[in-house]
Amino acid sequence: MLLDTGRSGGRGDTGHLVIGFFTSMSTGNLRATIGELKKLLPSLEMATMERSRFRLVTALRNGTVDVVVSPGRLPSKDTRSLLLWSERILISLPQDHWLAAREIIYWTDLRTEKILLSKYDPGRELEDLLISKLVLPDDRPKIERHDVSRGIIKSLTSMGMGLSLAMESDIGASFAGLVYRELQDGAGPSRVDFYAHWRDDNENPALKRFLNLLADRYPSPSPTLGD
Repeated sequence: MLLDTGRSGGRGDTGHLVIGFFTSMSTGNLRATIGELKKLLPSLEMATMERSRFRLVTALRNGTVDVVVSPGRLPSKDTRSLLLWSERILISLPQDHWLAAREIIYWTDLRTEKILLSKYDPGRELEDLLISKLVLPDDRPKIERHDVSRGIIKSLTSMGMGLSLAMESDIGASFAGLVYRELQDGAGPSRVDFYAHWRDDNENPALKRFLNLLADRYPSPSPTLGD
């Protein structure tokens, strides 16, 4: 029995894995991937950690987390990364807003609007994307940054306080009176890439099983990239 346990632990079937993130798990690929991992390895002890980008980088370096899944690359030279999936960027707005009648909304349609952003991740990614799409300051909407979670931002949006940016994985948690529309520019839908990050010297067998699962689910021509 002890021998069997040791073998399964060496294969990554059991053991412990900590996954860090600062994105939503209400729907989407991260939720589906973690669900598949639990089905494949029901004896694996898995924990999740939602923290800011800075704290997750620290946790990755000191070994508190085994892997971080994030929109965009982490600012760390001590990790490796794997390109996973991309998600469309959406605008959330009250159902009685004048833009809600459109199926597709363009970034330039936001010029006269107020955009509510959380000060927490991934608010920064969304703000950077907004600035990249509307380069001239006079073309940008008014931005209000709130020291609240993404869920509270949705509540404020549904109350008519402003509009907010969201990723596809955010739409699983529905709010009364709130609708989502795709944001586009002249090239089509706007997307953000997601990556997995881990330390190359992490020899946790469960991490290797998780990375193999990610590589199988989200194959890419260049699977591993050094930061």
